[in-house]
Amino acid sequence: MPGLLLGDEFPNFEADTTIGKIKFHDFLGNSWGILFSHPRDFTPVCTTELACAAKVSNEFKKRGVKMIALSIDSVEDHHNWSKDVMSMNSVAESALPFPIIADDKRELSVQLGMLDPDERDKDGLPLTARCVFVIGPDKKLKLSILYPATTGRNFDELLRVIDSLQLTAQKKVATPVDWKPGDKVMVIPSLSDAEAAALFPNGVTTKEVPSGKKYLRYTQP
Repeated sequence: MPGLLLGDEFPNFEADTTIGKIKFHDFLGNSWGILFSHPRDFTPVCTTELACAAKVSNEFKKRGVKMIALSIDSVEDHHNWSKDVMSMNSVAESALPFPIIADDKRELSVQLGMLDPDERDKDGLPLTARCVFVIGPDKKLKLSILYPATTGRNFDELLRVIDSLQLTAQKKVATPVDWKPGDKVMVIPSLSDAEAAALFPNGVTTKEVPSGKKYLRYTQP
């Protein structure tokens, strides 16, 4: 089955986009990246998603994350569709703040395992699912989320998971359920209490549980 696993190096594919031909690793440079795919241009859910992505693009930029979308139509279609997308934010004449990959032959969608077998176009060909890939500066896959074509994504959640990925890439912590920046984080189990005390000058608190095991350790990052 085609597709990528966490920790795999993301393919350095070449593609035509709305900003010209790119090699993916060159496009990313030393930045984090997010690639999100769309089933088709000029479709309702995709249009709302891209409009939201454009609206919050500065939030990704603040985090050093380069954005790029993919859809299975041509560059010309992407340019025309972008006007509809930006009109959702009442700025139809403004350019979309990130490129869209033209995958009209579905070659990249197949390579990355992004096709949705249950959603097909008028010719019976499968559409791309709503994939999200977050790629680290080391060009390795850090997160993948796969939504069916019928379910739109939540970009607040994508920003939240990027905050978690970037924090946990730098510190020996994990983020608990519903974590948001500023909340306490959890000390990873592989650290001893002595190591944790040395690493986290803000202190470590341990929640008591019936098992008596001391694994719920919290700290302020």
